Amino acid sequence: MNQTRVMREKKTAPVKSTAQTSATFAKLRSAGLQAIFAVYIYILFKIILFKFSPIDFRFLWHQLQRSPDTTLRQLRQGNFTPLETVYNTFDPVTVTKLVNLTGNIALFIPFGIFIALLSSNRQISWFGVMLRSFGLSAMLECAQGLFSIGTFDVDDLLLNTLGGVLGYCLFRLWKAGRKARPSQ
Repeated sequence: MNQTRVMREKKTAPVKSTAQTSATFAKLRSAGLQAIFAVYIYILFKIILFKFSPIDFRFLWHQLQRSPDTTLRQLRQGNFTPLETVYNTFDPVTVTKLVNLTGNIALFIPFGIFIALLSSNRQISWFGVMLRSFGLSAMLECAQGLFSIGTFDVDDLLLNTLGGVLGYCLFRLWKAGRKARPSQ
């Protein structure tokens, strides 16, 4: 008797439509993408602010309690002249300088891709990505000076922003290439 009832329930159980399955998959994909983005942001903070060291909140609190003179000294050491660091990269060229230059761009390429993927209906312009990249980079550069764990460099800001826009452009090129390719 129980077996017959189970068979009837299976027959009458609502079958998920393709639209429901697709919507569920889209929600899972979006949640997974957001989780990966959060990990990327964590890694970005760790690289830029902590130079691969463990994040130590007690250290940050200690840095914030330092005198305002320390913050002013950090600001004076910063580079506020656009492209000065970029020009210095090539006079003379060293591996360290090239890694810094390309690293500042490469670190933000995923940011531009994530912003394009996570924007609603993927309707974000390169200008919107540029503003978001600039904003995140400015926050990180200012945090370096505020916490006295690095110096503000306007060139890092420009290179990070370039990286975000480059990531967005690469995503758009990839998407256009997929549309242009005939279905197989």
